[in-house]
Amino acid sequence: MKNKLIIGLGALAVILVAWLFMGDSNAENGDIFVEAKRGTFTVEVTTTGELEAQNSVKVMGPTGLRAAQMWQVKIEHLVEEGTVVQKGDYIGRLDQSELSDKVQNRETELQQSLSKYTQTRLDTALELRAARDELVNLKYAVEEKEIILSQSQYEPPATIKQAEIDLAKAKRALDQAVENYKLKTQKAIAEMQEAAARLAEDQGKFDFLDRLKQQFTILAPESGMVVYHREWDGSKIGIGGTIRAWEPVVATLPDLTSMISRTYINEVDIRSIKKGQQVNIGLDAFPDKSLSGKVVNVANIGEQKPNSDSKVFEVKILINESDTTLRPAMTTSNGIIAEMIPDVVYVPLECIHSQGDSLSYVIKRDGLSYAKQEVILGQINTNEVVIEAGIEEGELLYLSVPDGIEDQPVSQLKNKPQSIATNN
Repeated sequence: MKNKLIIGLGALAVILVAWLFMGDSNAENGDIFVEAKRGTFTVEVTTTGELEAQNSVKVMGPTGLRAAQMWQVKIEHLVEEGTVVQKGDYIGRLDQSELSDKVQNRETELQQSLSKYTQTRLDTALELRAARDELVNLKYAVEEKEIILSQSQYEPPATIKQAEIDLAKAKRALDQAVENYKLKTQKAIAEMQEAAARLAEDQGKFDFLDRLKQQFTILAPESGMVVYHREWDGSKIGIGGTIRAWEPVVATLPDLTSMISRTYINEVDIRSIKKGQQVNIGLDAFPDKSLSGKVVNVANIGEQKPNSDSKVFEVKILINESDTTLRPAMTTSNGIIAEMIPDVVYVPLECIHSQGDSLSYVIKRDGLSYAKQEVILGQINTNEVVIEAGIEEGELLYLSVPDGIEDQPVSQLKNKPQSIATNN
């Protein structure tokens, strides 16, 4: 009896030593356990964005470039981005070389038109003066013929007849001169109108270019902070860049009291994003600062980003707080809360392993050993996943794969949830 007791105590000691040895081995191998938790699971889509003002005033270059047939203009100088300006302050200057050539050509044409107008006015004045002198002379001729006729009453009939004919010719010449004078006057008016119209047209073109030249000095339309304008590809227009006739925007003056974060969501996650969802926002420039916001706009159509094969959708997030430290172009980290699922079991993603294409399992602690257990996965966020079946709250799971488990079979679920069994 005593021997049996000694043997039993020896066996217990061996087991205890083995257990201690396994525990030390696990500690040496760095095996870490986590506990399956139950609670509210947050489905969060994480993305980076860039701050911009919700409202801003565009600083425009000349609006008449197309009328001047100038399709693009180089930016010669701009104040430094971030400069705070008051309404009417200097912002920048555009290259005037092409415009100066056009102004010079228009000035030459204006001088020619002015010379033509002056010449036409002198010519018509001289022509009409000569016509009026002719009318006066013809009137005198008529009076002279009338006197001759009156004095020929006692002359032979032939002489009287000749005097009557001469008077009729004189009157006829006078009438023709009067009609010709009217026509010459109308002609002179038409020529003057044409010359005046040409002069006015050339004067208008010259004045337009002169006003356009003044717009090549860019002034602030409102007070604010200067932010360089971005092209369609995201690049900023600065000194040496060009503005185009159809979009002559040089810079913007943002309203810093209301900011948004513009971000892009891939086509897989965009299904979870809806207007009105809450967002947790961090700033790369201020890691200790936390902000909140909400989704205010989700694009319906995706777009192709440069150097990428996948399509993304633009999402705008309105910042709830008004913070004086916020500046356009700051990088934000956005955690969009897509869904809140109450009372579910969830574990870290590191606990999940796969076998084949459809079987997922965890390695749970089973007494002094371990076991592979099939699980049914639910919603996933950045760090964790919902377990719909397979383990319960409080069970301990391996974060790392213990040695010697590769050949151990997976314990599969016997009673799977109905919806999952149907899909399988």
